[in-house]
Amino acid sequence: MEKKWERALNGQAIRILHSINDGAYGGESLLIWDEQRKTISYYYFTTDGFMTTGTLEAKDGKFITHEDVKGDANGVTEVRSTSEILPDGKFRFKAEYLKNGEWTPGHEATYEEAPGSKVVFK
Repeated sequence: MEKKWERALNGQAIRILHSINDGAYGGESLLIWDEQRKTISYYYFTTDGFMTTGTLEAKDGKFITHEDVKGDANGVTEVRSTSEILPDGKFRFKAEYLKNGEWTPGHEATYEEAPGSKVVFK
């Protein structure tokens, strides 16, 4: 997986781009401070035709997220995840999916920096 984080909208947002398997799947997220709700809100758009809206909270050294899914994501209607930056700089991520009214284990990965890698969209 290729992933890129960058400053966006004159520093008012963070853009995260990622792709898997040379662009077979990819997505883009925009994270912003939501002044009215006093939280970090984000929007995630995918090449699979679904999107999510969610919130991110920093708690006990971890990032806790909750997302509502819009569009066809194989029956998944919500996602919640926990991620953290490890002492060696790697980024660990673990998600759960709400599908048919039940929370089930989802994607889990540990990412590390790969200088020179490129995010690819087909």
